[in-house]
Amino acid sequence: MHRRIFALSTVLLSAALGLGHSSLMAQPYPSKPIRLVVPFPPGGLIDSMARLIAPSLSKELGQPVVIENKPGVGGGIGAAEVTKAPADGYTLLMASPPLTISPAIYKTLPYKPADIQPVAMLGQLPNVLMVNPESGINSVADLVARAKAKPNILNYASNGNGTSLHLSAELLKSQAGVQIVHVPYRGTALANVALMSKEIDLMFDNLPPALPHIQSGKLKALAVTTSKRNPALPNVPTMQELGYPKFVVSGWFGLAVVRGTSAEITEKLQDALRKVIAQEDVATAITARGVSIEFMNAAQMDGFMKTDAERWQQVASFANIKLD
Repeated sequence: MHRRIFALSTVLLSAALGLGHSSLMAQPYPSKPIRLVVPFPPGGLIDSMARLIAPSLSKELGQPVVIENKPGVGGGIGAAEVTKAPADGYTLLMASPPLTISPAIYKTLPYKPADIQPVAMLGQLPNVLMVNPESGINSVADLVARAKAKPNILNYASNGNGTSLHLSAELLKSQAGVQIVHVPYRGTALANVALMSKEIDLMFDNLPPALPHIQSGKLKALAVTTSKRNPALPNVPTMQELGYPKFVVSGWFGLAVVRGTSAEITEKLQDALRKVIAQEDVATAITARGVSIEFMNAAQMDGFMKTDAERWQQVASFANIKLD
């Protein structure tokens, strides 16, 4: 009799524990703080975008969104951190162009690109082609004509080998059929100074840091690299307008997770992000930095990233760029 009572008690206890475990498992996402990994140091453009959206994203999701900066290997360290995390939606990646550039230029990466799963694209920004206003170059046509007349005489600056600014100039070389010498600098600030002091002839830069120099007249903008003109420079044409239909380069940012995260979680994140960038204060802060709000869902962002990766693979092959 006692054995039967004990056995029955054990069954009931197990059932109760099982129900408790099930109720914990059934907690709606998210039920705890979320990490947002920024794969660059504090203070840069991607970091500033993360800090702009995090408070509103936290309100939409009902949980704290904690930013963690994990710089290194052109964003590879942060990406690796996310791909090693559980596929539960609690570790997010601030996604940006290195995810599509790095596979084309690095021999090895600390993560597998296929392990990155897009959630949503939030914004895009152009690179801008600039010269010194005293150069006598007033258009892309002027620049190309001078470069063809003086092969390997003109030079261009970038913020380092394998960056989008470096590859944008290589894309110009391949599409315009010109030879221009690359001079890498330690960051865009030094490259801008070099252009203003006429040490170099031209450069591409992300629009946000370049905009003050353009507005002050210290640098002259010839073209932007996105498919549409940027509201911050409405009189500056796109490269496509100037006869380069395949010249489309954009800086961009969005969110990604590790591959295998459920559709339910990614859709919840996607919906929350859509609401965040629709908020007037967030949208105003983003566009004030020269960034255009361009929302894409997970499938659209995935297609965008594949096209972007193919473009950079072609450019890297043309320029014979391969980094350790």
